[in-house]
Amino acid sequence: MVYLRILKNLNRFSNVIRHSQILPMAASTHLSNLTTDKLDDDKRASYNLDTMLEPNFKVAESVLKDLVSSELATSYFIEKKVREFCQLYRSFSDDQKGALLVTLCRNFGLEHKKVMSAAENLLQEKEDNIMALLRLEERLKDLLSPKYNWIFAQIGKIDGGVKFLVDMRADLLCSISREDGGIDLLPSMRSMNNALRDLLVLWFSVGFLNLEIITWKSPCEMLEKISEYEAVHPIRNWTDLKRRVGAYRRCFVFTHNAMPSEPIVILHVALTDNIPSSMREIVQTPKMMSVDSVMSSTGFKPEEDVRSSNSAIFYSITSTQKGLQGIELGTYLIKRVVHEIQQEMPNVKVFSTLSPIPGFKMWLISQIKEAEKGCCRVFTEEEQVNLVEHFGPPDRFYCSFRYMLGNGSWIQDDSLVQILEIPLMRMCAQYLFLEKRRGLALDSVANFHLRNGAVMWRINWKADLSPRGLGNSCGIMVNYRYFLEDCDENSSKYLRKRTIATSEQVEHLANESVQVKTSSKL
Repeated sequence: MVYLRILKNLNRFSNVIRHSQILPMAASTHLSNLTTDKLDDDKRASYNLDTMLEPNFKVAESVLKDLVSSELATSYFIEKKVREFCQLYRSFSDDQKGALLVTLCRNFGLEHKKVMSAAENLLQEKEDNIMALLRLEERLKDLLSPKYNWIFAQIGKIDGGVKFLVDMRADLLCSISREDGGIDLLPSMRSMNNALRDLLVLWFSVGFLNLEIITWKSPCEMLEKISEYEAVHPIRNWTDLKRRVGAYRRCFVFTHNAMPSEPIVILHVALTDNIPSSMREIVQTPKMMSVDSVMSSTGFKPEEDVRSSNSAIFYSITSTQKGLQGIELGTYLIKRVVHEIQQEMPNVKVFSTLSPIPGFKMWLISQIKEAEKGCCRVFTEEEQVNLVEHFGPPDRFYCSFRYMLGNGSWIQDDSLVQILEIPLMRMCAQYLFLEKRRGLALDSVANFHLRNGAVMWRINWKADLSPRGLGNSCGIMVNYRYFLEDCDENSSKYLRKRTIATSEQVEHLANESVQVKTSSKL
């Protein structure tokens, strides 16, 4: 029973060992065995108790205690302890970081009994005693601010502190997903995440962000990070990177004074004379210029004919810092970029995206499984007859179809590509336009642009035939078009009434998909 209590009260472990008659080494070994059994029964408590016995971990705990107890100490002493803590934290493994975040949450969070007592005292005070009310309210406000809030604020004051907190929040999100500390501590861990996020929201408000245009003359370190962070359409080599920051292309980033060499959000823009329907039209050499001019080393960018472009296409937007998850920065970047392009090229009137559909294929496979059970239909009778020769009779039809979708081999068969175009486009429209989470678009990219006021304008077949494009969305992409005069109204309707602004093409395809799905079973 003693060891079970130790498992539930990890922060008391050192005191238990101190007063135990068991040798420390034997106690550690025995406790490790018990921990293994506990973790087998409850996978949520995923961090190892041995981590908490390591010298550096105990030092980090001690530094935190010294730091909190030094609120009235000199700024030099506080800064020294903060730097010591940050240095220790950076040296830790992922498991050690998770365990330390659990300790930070458990030992430096809210003291609920004191909060309840202060709240009761406030309720019992007479309303006409203003001075007493103000004193009690101030006391309650102080108690409602966890000690780790003060620690975060002190870390943010040192050089590199803001970046450290961004990385720490990324670790915290991972720790929460692993449920380090067990299910009972999960609400408190989420509360600490919210507190750190709120602090970062203030520091990363749009007024503190700098908009930069990246060119071939930008610092090499910045160019390398642009290439490294690109998540939507990976940059293959330096030639590809040079093209993306060259003529008829723009690359915009948000930076922060506390993280000057880090691009926080990256937006790639193509300047075209129409709205492209595939990535081939984006990545190929602009038709306004030759390959030789792209590769020319005589200048950072060949001269552009600004009159030849009337459209700005946002084809990749990447948030580079996991620790800034949930903080809207991409929205502000798009608005700033639209303004910059309008100032530079007044003839550009069309603003659109060419966007991936990252969750479509996974959702499509789930629908195929439902059809396999006879719960719905994916294909019309005519389509299924045409597909039988490729996927076999009904007893093997859907299994073969799922297998071929999984390996992407269908794209090599021209006749199969032609047969699948209508049903897959139909299903994609249903996924984008009709599938919802809490009333909003299920697809994360769709939700982002619709919240900004864009129109779901056109779904494009064979738009991205890269392994990533085929793996995520069967090669389908979508244009979200920004009609600037309607963005506010579209955004308001989407957020308040859950109404998606869309084109006739998308709505027609979605309605056809519903009709097929709900028609009589095979």
